[in-house]
Amino acid sequence: MSRILASLILFNWPLTFKSYSFIKIAESGSYGFCIVMNKNTLKKLQAIVGEKYLATAREDLMCYSYDGTGMEYMPSAVAFPASAAEICAIMELASQELFPVIPRGAGTGMTGGSLPVAGGLVLVMSRLNNILEIDAENQVASVEPGVITGQFQAAVKKVGLFYPPDPASRDFCTMGGNVAECSGGPSAVKYGVTRDYVLGLEVVLPDGRLMHTGVRTAKGVVGYDLTRLFIGSEGTLGIITKIVVRLLALPTHKKTYLVLCDSLLQAAVLVSEILKSGILPRTLEYMDQTALNVVSEYLPLDMPQSTRALLLIEVDGDEKSTDEQGEKLLKLLADRQTYPGILEVRQAHNAEEVEGLWKARRSISPATFKLRPHKISEDVVVPKTKIPQLVDFTEKLSRELDIVILTFGHAGDGNIHVNIMVDKDNPEENLKGQTAKRRLFEHVISLAGTLSGEHGVGITKAPYLSLELDETSLALMQKIKRVFDPNNILNPGKIFT
Repeated sequence: MSRILASLILFNWPLTFKSYSFIKIAESGSYGFCIVMNKNTLKKLQAIVGEKYLATAREDLMCYSYDGTGMEYMPSAVAFPASAAEICAIMELASQELFPVIPRGAGTGMTGGSLPVAGGLVLVMSRLNNILEIDAENQVASVEPGVITGQFQAAVKKVGLFYPPDPASRDFCTMGGNVAECSGGPSAVKYGVTRDYVLGLEVVLPDGRLMHTGVRTAKGVVGYDLTRLFIGSEGTLGIITKIVVRLLALPTHKKTYLVLCDSLLQAAVLVSEILKSGILPRTLEYMDQTALNVVSEYLPLDMPQSTRALLLIEVDGDEKSTDEQGEKLLKLLADRQTYPGILEVRQAHNAEEVEGLWKARRSISPATFKLRPHKISEDVVVPKTKIPQLVDFTEKLSRELDIVILTFGHAGDGNIHVNIMVDKDNPEENLKGQTAKRRLFEHVISLAGTLSGEHGVGITKAPYLSLELDETSLALMQKIKRVFDPNNILNPGKIFT
């Protein structure tokens, strides 16, 4: 009976569990089941990781039942493995007894990718937190997945090297989570995203086998590019246990500028004009008026009352190129006849000012809860020239539905964070929020954009995949999942509804 229910209700192929209870899966409205692991299985897991590193008490499980979405799904157990060998043993057991395993980094994800929607075992990677190697001569490093991204950046900086991917949560998100989601960040406009730096991986497959992908060299075309297949797969194909990344020489100089505008549309137009001018900024971020208001306490400056948007721009490189880029930027922004919406241009002159600005930028997401108790956090991407159209659409949508919608993010690469603020306990307001989300996605696709630039699909975007992917693409992706995970035990219920 459980085999039939599993195949009909949640998954596209059979899976048998010893016990289950029904749950509702995210926003899709579909129903699945929650696994309750038996005592014999738990004893086997204790034998693998040690009693100290297997949690089953409800108060412990609650700590790993939620992520950045605010949604909660209770696991049956939580394990803290210390090595790839332990993870291999866990997955071999899971493939024999058919219980779900959900890999988890720091739980900062915004689409539910690490939520145990079908119960089972959450696998926390925090004990695999070693920087294994920094090869300064070859500009290559190896790390375990539990390494905090910001700490890794600081470590390579000490030897004059640079790891560019810098998600807003870099002070607590992990390298493994970054790879699983293909995280980006403000520097992506110049330096690219996580996939552009991963050379190779060590991965545990759902049946417990250990495999290695990629190379340690700049070039390598032997066989299919399995490394890229795992990057952004959201823990559905394998569990990453080691990451080999390339590094760059650390830029010696950097300049930071602020541009205050009297309209959001003018700021969006400026983004396109800056990039068209030949300037390649390290970062080109923007915040709308609502975003500025929620982080005003962190901003180290007074703004004119007519300010409606702010651009945060950085250029970097050696001293000569940084000076040249800065002068070119200031010359462009000085043309107030062409850009009448510019209120003021400022340069940050010391580290304190720069840090204050970035603290404000990275604080936007948590600060939005001052506005409403819940948010629908989206990270859509459109071609850079279409940013003005997207911004104009969100402003009109906010007025039409009478709900708060704020926008900010990585304008330099078209990756705009759209936060729809609602009270989900208010049915009418929650419905408006879901309506706004659907219409936002439809508009983004009409602009030749994509539904996610760095947050991934998880469960919150899964019902909307058909807006972007055709039936053939979806069917092939599902077949790939079956090849790697025929029993559907690894992070089930994610990406595909």
